[in-house]
Amino acid sequence: MSSGFRGATAVVGVGTTDYLRRGTSELTSSQLVLQAILAACADAGCDPRTIDGFVSYSEDSSEGLAIGAALGVHEVRWSTQIWGGGGGALAAAVNCAAAAVYSGQARCVAVYRGLSEAVDGRRAFAKGHLGTLYTAHGVMAPPQICALRTQRMLEVDGVPPSALEAVAMASYHHAQNNPRAVAFGKPLDHDLYENSRFITEPLHLYDCSRENDGAAAILVAATDRHGEFAGTPAVILSGVQGAAAGWTESTENEERYTSAGFHPEMVRRLWDGAGIGAADVDVAQVYENFTGPAVAAMIDHGLCPPGPEAGEFMTVDNLTVERGRLPINTSGGNMAEGFVHGIGLAVEAVRQIRGGSPNPVAGADISLLIGGPMAPLVSSTVFGSLQTV
Repeated sequence: MSSGFRGATAVVGVGTTDYLRRGTSELTSSQLVLQAILAACADAGCDPRTIDGFVSYSEDSSEGLAIGAALGVHEVRWSTQIWGGGGGALAAAVNCAAAAVYSGQARCVAVYRGLSEAVDGRRAFAKGHLGTLYTAHGVMAPPQICALRTQRMLEVDGVPPSALEAVAMASYHHAQNNPRAVAFGKPLDHDLYENSRFITEPLHLYDCSRENDGAAAILVAATDRHGEFAGTPAVILSGVQGAAAGWTESTENEERYTSAGFHPEMVRRLWDGAGIGAADVDVAQVYENFTGPAVAAMIDHGLCPPGPEAGEFMTVDNLTVERGRLPINTSGGNMAEGFVHGIGLAVEAVRQIRGGSPNPVAGADISLLIGGPMAPLVSSTVFGSLQTV
């Protein structure tokens, strides 16, 4: 994104529903989405009818035009959904909304994701994304694909298994301060983690995210309009999305097989666009569909050293708010707060700047959102305080 994009747009409101065990919500996906958007409007202090853009991702069944009609908006000027399975398009959806506002196509865009399994079915995110190369060999689910890449990262790159455990432990640790988290009151320790059953080696039960019914939304508007809204804006400094040549979920022969998909040029554009480096990040929300891809994503972004040294950086102490150099997944993340394909991570990334996090990082000015790693499309967004513009 061009330098003129930096700081031109901001998130001015966030909203979530409760996260429920999958298949138990009495509401449809669209009803959950509407609740989340109305909560974001209440947070922003704005009239829902003034929203004129809608963006979602990951096979969301709640069409923007239908959501706009239900809200009674004055006009829908922008409605789109980002291609790509799972949560790889999470940050891309935020970037798309920012681009729409920056280009003048819309003035206030809702970015949302909702899921009610009774309506959408199991694994709604994966429709069309597991080809015959996989299914013919008994690979039927995302953890199997990510386990193959994670095993290579452990065996060949030398990343220690303790790095994976630290991601899970940090998420569960933060969830204990978040009464809205599905893992609130359910702490995780080393013995419980280590002795949990394998889902697909090397991924234990607690290396894997859960899927929940629920929804969340954020509102994106021009930064110079932030005075029209309540609260502090979280400025969008930079964003990237895409995939390098040869990166796909259906070949299994990528040159950088253990990568999360964030190739070096993409990461360089992210930092250059924001005018910062990896060392400037105060807090990060890292999409942990599974712990292995989350570790790979942090390595790709330069947040964590590769190989054996990853184990020295990836410790529970270093990834948690109380003492950590880089706290991650501060509301509990996909694993312990609730998993609706990562949209809660976007909300928490914003709350670290805007306020309202259950585990705030003192003085945080730079907040990073990393979309679903090891997906066919990956994406990231950097948020900052007004002081960074």
